[in-house]
Amino acid sequence: MRLTKLMKNIECDLIGADCEIERIEYDSRKVRQGDMFCCINGTFKDGHEFAQAAVDAGASALMVERRLPIDITQVLVPNSRIAMAEAAAEFYGHPTAGIPVVGITGTNGKTTTTYMIKTIAEKAGLKVGLIGTIRNLVGNKVIPTERTTPESVELQRVFRIMRDEGVELIVMEVSSHSLDQNRVHGIEYAVGGFTNLTQDHLDYHKTFENYLAAKKRMFARSKFAVVNADDYHSALMLEGLNLPSIGYGIRNESAAIRATNIEICAKNVEFDLSCPEGTRHITVNIPGLFNVFNAMLAAGVMLKLGFGLDVIAEGLSDISGVSGRMEALNTGGFDFTVILDFAHTPDGLVNLLTSVQEFAKGRVITVFGCGGDRDKLKRPLMGEMSARYSDFCVVTSDNPRTEDPMRIIDMVLEGVRRTACEHEVIENRREAIRYALSIAEKDDVVVLAGKGHENYQEINGVKYPFDEKDIVSELLDEMRKGI
Repeated sequence: MRLTKLMKNIECDLIGADCEIERIEYDSRKVRQGDMFCCINGTFKDGHEFAQAAVDAGASALMVERRLPIDITQVLVPNSRIAMAEAAAEFYGHPTAGIPVVGITGTNGKTTTTYMIKTIAEKAGLKVGLIGTIRNLVGNKVIPTERTTPESVELQRVFRIMRDEGVELIVMEVSSHSLDQNRVHGIEYAVGGFTNLTQDHLDYHKTFENYLAAKKRMFARSKFAVVNADDYHSALMLEGLNLPSIGYGIRNESAAIRATNIEICAKNVEFDLSCPEGTRHITVNIPGLFNVFNAMLAAGVMLKLGFGLDVIAEGLSDISGVSGRMEALNTGGFDFTVILDFAHTPDGLVNLLTSVQEFAKGRVITVFGCGGDRDKLKRPLMGEMSARYSDFCVVTSDNPRTEDPMRIIDMVLEGVRRTACEHEVIENRREAIRYALSIAEKDDVVVLAGKGHENYQEINGVKYPFDEKDIVSELLDEMRKGI
């Protein structure tokens, strides 16, 4: 595509001659002959520093926020992230045009809710594209990406694949980082859904107010909102937007969508879903009260998109679980339960552990840690919440990244020691899991919190293979053999 065509609707100054653009790239290490390299300001690095390396690799043009002393065509723009998103949409032919896009944001519940929406829509016969934490899907076909919400160029490429595959509905998790960094700039959401808001990512956003403001940006681009009426942050999300919306909830009697007669079991939840369209009995084959909220949000989104209650109920009953979300692992004959979950925030842990307590006949033994190079303020809170809602805690490492694991653990222990909960500290996560399994007795529930679907552990900036499903299987085999 010619550069002038690519930038035709974007505020910019062209410095140099027009040229052909083969691809748009923002990582200088991936630049090939004929690419336009976008100099974006990242969290830690300024892309302008890598412009010469991109030119040396064969870039035909640079997108810059300031003119660089390099003899090459440059496109000068006010904001390279916004301009890159707009250029990417043009390059890939505005792939979401005519396809409804649903965005789900919030601290917890995004992944499960998007899978619920996908399952309901597929039950109705639609081909669905999903963009999320675990993987990106067209039907059951996986499209790999690196982030919860990919960078705008990658995102538009995925949208193009989805369009070419005949996708009729796109549902995506929308992270606060992606909103703040304009990765999702230009996307219009037919429906925006809000799960809840609790402390997270303050290492990046610095204040809770900034975190909320980032999430709110999605609703400024939505045509309709479905929000959690039991979470007071919903009002703040919608404040000043003049956006039509409905609420869902359990406690708030003014909510348009409500759940009553809730029954929570070890393997599922059942409730009566009431809304202006009628009432249906709902069964979701994932335990936990929070999945009642996720199901209500999914139902609200699908009702707004024109789906009936019958197909919504049928779709929700088809959900068999989401990898690493309240996932019961096969213990192969041992008389205790092992639950794997991605919970990595104080509120996420409370939701997880209170749900487990509702069906646990024995003790709740929790193995958890906190990630390095992330929000330090939540570490004592995570420790306190885990200890308060467990019978025994094994405090260990998560993804320490570039931090000292024991320094992180010491901060977690500040919260654990505010309670009387018995606990053990084992830095090595594999050994921590081994210990928890070794002390588990009949009817106990061992909860592995924090990593969920992840299949690696990041230590000193290096990612090592670490899939807790495989590790539990290996450790249980060793226990059977008496090793």
